Amino acid sequence: MAGKANSIKLFSFDTPQMRAFHLTWVAFFVCFFAWFACAPLMPVIKGEFHLSVSQIADINIAAVAITIVVRLIIGPLCDRFGPRKAYTGLLALGAIPVLGVAMAQSYESFLLFRLGIGAVGASFVITQYHTSVMFGPKVVGTANAASAGWGNSGGGVAQATMPLIMGAMVMLGVNETMGWRAALVVPGVLMLIMAVVYYKFTQDCPEGNFTELRAAGVPFEAGGKGGWASFFEACRNYRAWLLFITYGACFGIELFIHNVAATYYVDHFGLSLKQAGMAAGSFGLLALFARALGGWISDKVAARGDLNSRVNLLFVLMLGEGLGLLWFSQTTSVTLAIVAMLAFGLCTHMACGSTYALVPFVSRKALGGVAGIVGAGGNVGAVLAGFLMKGTGDVRQTLMILGGAVLVAALCAIGVRFTLTVPETPAPAAA
Repeated sequence: MAGKANSIKLFSFDTPQMRAFHLTWVAFFVCFFAWFACAPLMPVIKGEFHLSVSQIADINIAAVAITIVVRLIIGPLCDRFGPRKAYTGLLALGAIPVLGVAMAQSYESFLLFRLGIGAVGASFVITQYHTSVMFGPKVVGTANAASAGWGNSGGGVAQATMPLIMGAMVMLGVNETMGWRAALVVPGVLMLIMAVVYYKFTQDCPEGNFTELRAAGVPFEAGGKGGWASFFEACRNYRAWLLFITYGACFGIELFIHNVAATYYVDHFGLSLKQAGMAAGSFGLLALFARALGGWISDKVAARGDLNSRVNLLFVLMLGEGLGLLWFSQTTSVTLAIVAMLAFGLCTHMACGSTYALVPFVSRKALGGVAGIVGAGGNVGAVLAGFLMKGTGDVRQTLMILGGAVLVAALCAIGVRFTLTVPETPAPAAA
């Protein structure tokens, strides 16, 4: 079956487009589950290693810092080798630090493995790349947002289930110290299994795999220069950098909340580890529908208006995110805190989906490069938020400052506006 799909047949696995759609969000789910598996266990880990607030901030920064570099690299690698090989390699190599963190014996070794785990976050770029080359302009926003959102929910599931998995280990007779370590083996094993599945059952684009198509001299739509040429082409596009900032202000905030929410609810509201995990997990679980909703609405407003309608939607969603974050930072009731978190979280996830509904239209020659730059922006935002928390020493004050920063960053969304001559046609992937 050649050509991009112009519809999403959700319960079909018969076409390469739908197999890629389902397996890429499942792979992304597994990666995000592994990426955030440590976060809900931090209250226990904090006690075992006697971590200070500054050390916890360093761990949170490490969890997202390396992803900046890997996301910038992984986009051009997708252009060169194809998303199938790129995802397989990331899953297999990423499992090493995920399994290694369970063997950490000190703050330093834990920090080192946490840094390595951050590379797993680059899975997002491959997910968005794969769906962008498989689906046409009528549904690419929905496909990108749905695959990212469902995969992204792995972070929320990790928040809610990792304390339960650790509890099950303790019930089996191991002590608490071994319990959290045994629990962290689970996501590492899942990554190895998914690496095999992804390699066996997906292909790079509707026409086949990049390597075989090039070797046979068969033309295919993802047929540009690729590699670093794609990256440098993307670097010259100012819209990529504006979306870099906006994505830092939505996905960066999402990452920051994932890393601090459980500890925040324990320290400021006195919740138990399981209660805090469930509260924090509800934020991540919004990704099950909110990202997809943002992409779907973006497709709909573009169909009724033009490409700039997508831009206007992103601006509105970021305004809602900033105002909601300010509300969350000021509430002193745990009930209102959860309500406020879900309110700004809804806008945050929708803004993420709306951003990547724009990405395929930024550059026709450099999809991988643009996807990598914008994706890296999310992690830059999270790292800056981590340094801000380290500087203030207070999560609540940090949240208030971040709320104001999001409102300012929303102006960058308006700057992405396209001229009326730009067609509502997504970029083909550079290869």
